[in-house]
Amino acid sequence: MSEGVDVLMLGTHPDDVEISCGGTILQFVNLGRTVVVVDLTRGEKATRGTAEIRATECKAATRMLNIKERINLELPDTELRDREPALQAVVEVLRRYRPRLLFAPHPVDVHPDHAAAAQIAGRAYFLAGLANFAPDAGPPHRPRLLLRYPGNDPVEPSFCVDISPLAERKREVIRCYATQVELVEKSHLIRGLDPLERVEARDRFFGARIGCRAAEPFTLDGPLPLSDPGCLLQ
Repeated sequence: MSEGVDVLMLGTHPDDVEISCGGTILQFVNLGRTVVVVDLTRGEKATRGTAEIRATECKAATRMLNIKERINLELPDTELRDREPALQAVVEVLRRYRPRLLFAPHPVDVHPDHAAAAQIAGRAYFLAGLANFAPDAGPPHRPRLLLRYPGNDPVEPSFCVDISPLAERKREVIRCYATQVELVEKSHLIRGLDPLERVEARDRFFGARIGCRAAEPFTLDGPLPLSDPGCLLQ
């Protein structure tokens, strides 16, 4: 049985985890933590770029993140639903990688695939820990925590991660997705906003909320369990 990884980041499309929590990923890697990214779809229905081009962009971004591994489940873009085979696929990766922490999209999002991915992640998080659910998918495993990252819509965070020293590096990683963020025209963008400007504005906003230059917001269902309250002093 695998010893497991520290963090599994679940993204709906290639570029989602970089945009929402690229700085946090870089922080984990700098701390020597093992990070795996699992993209649900290839983003093949996007207005700009093809699945092949986005795969090339994703490889470049992944190299810059320097994570342990990245896979794509190749579920159909724009057709994500909280049902089989998506649920089974996510349960299988949770049992394969056995992460301590699972990061997934927040359910409040204007993009229907993001909202669906959030529902799939929530059910998979629970069901992956049941020994009699899909026993052929491997031994049961439930991550210690399920954390949510917001996408297109703002949410009140449970906590924010200071990414100030890595903000520019995050920007460079996101730039790898040229078809999605280089502003030629705005018709393909949700709410017509420049992606890089939107990311930077949000990171600055949440940074200001916690007294730093840039931060990424996250939510947690229920209380945050602490065995060492001294970590709050860091």
